Amino acid sequence: MCEVDLIEGFRDPTHMQALAALIKKECHSKINIMEVCGGHTHTIMKFGLSQILPEQIEFVHGPGCPVCIMPKERIDHAIALASMPNTILTTLGDMIRVPGSQTSLQKLRAEGKAIRSLYSPLDALKIAQENPDKNVVFFAIGFETTTPMSAVLIQHAIALNLKNLFFHINHVTVPEAVDAIMGGGDAHIDAFLGPSHVSVITGYKIYETIASTYHTPVVVAGFEPTDVMESVLRVVRQINAGKSEVENEYARAVSREGNLKAQELIETYFEKREHFRWRGIGDIAKSALKLKAEYAMYDAEVVFDDILPKVELNDHKLCICGDILKGKAKPFDCKVFGKACTPSNPMGSCMVSSEGACAAYFKYGAFNLKGVKRD
Repeated sequence: MCEVDLIEGFRDPTHMQALAALIKKECHSKINIMEVCGGHTHTIMKFGLSQILPEQIEFVHGPGCPVCIMPKERIDHAIALASMPNTILTTLGDMIRVPGSQTSLQKLRAEGKAIRSLYSPLDALKIAQENPDKNVVFFAIGFETTTPMSAVLIQHAIALNLKNLFFHINHVTVPEAVDAIMGGGDAHIDAFLGPSHVSVITGYKIYETIASTYHTPVVVAGFEPTDVMESVLRVVRQINAGKSEVENEYARAVSREGNLKAQELIETYFEKREHFRWRGIGDIAKSALKLKAEYAMYDAEVVFDDILPKVELNDHKLCICGDILKGKAKPFDCKVFGKACTPSNPMGSCMVSSEGACAAYFKYGAFNLKGVKRD
């Protein structure tokens, strides 16, 4: 049986150059391609894909970074929960550094509050079991990729009859965000690279309405550089043929129907929120999840409602993270990028997250963007 190298085999420079040559030969017009997921942004920047693609191909960065889209008021919720006596707040790593209205979880932890970043959400179970006299709150974030992990965590908490583990749910969904961006009419998008890990869970069927409604090709792309290049070629060929379909480049992991067991778990514990405000984008209906009412005893937003801030908050007026997430601007368009706003001192969420576009441009942008230099 032939073994396939799932890393180096998809980073072969010869393959990338061959794909670039085909794209250059077949691309006859300007094409704006939004890579929805921040993971794709980092692949494009890290491997310098813009340098080897023709000028007609323009990558536009989308809202697919769950840390980047978390509004300040939700961060303030986490800060309020972490500030309660006898409380341990747990969350995934990048969330620690995102600034709220006054401070961040990182700064609060430095002041002595019990805030722990988790490698796996299931680590919260052990923390709750080892600290029965404390409230343990899991601040859950992520798109459809991480939602099943939160569902499994809730399932285990119920099975173990843990009375001191609570959940603040901030899971958001991709299709509604893409629909909001396209429906706004400000972003000029000709095609999408669909997020791969999200699609493993949901299946690529979730993009079919986007493709048909806005007449835009969607190609679900893996995260390796040859995945991205192959997906761009598929976009070019669809546009040349006048098609707007969903294609699955990442067939080694994604199917049309997705992971049905994971979807069942999500549907068991979660339901759609009526509204959720995305940082820099605004309110998007049915774009996020919450715990079902029958699990209210585990819902931090219900149990600790009286201490949670209720005011909606906007970003610093100089931060253009919202425009970047909507595909209307690039990080270099921001006046404070790389100056007042850096990874060590982020003003906006796009500079905080490892998936953020600003973080990618800061790390790689001086070396591989056509005709653009960082100060």
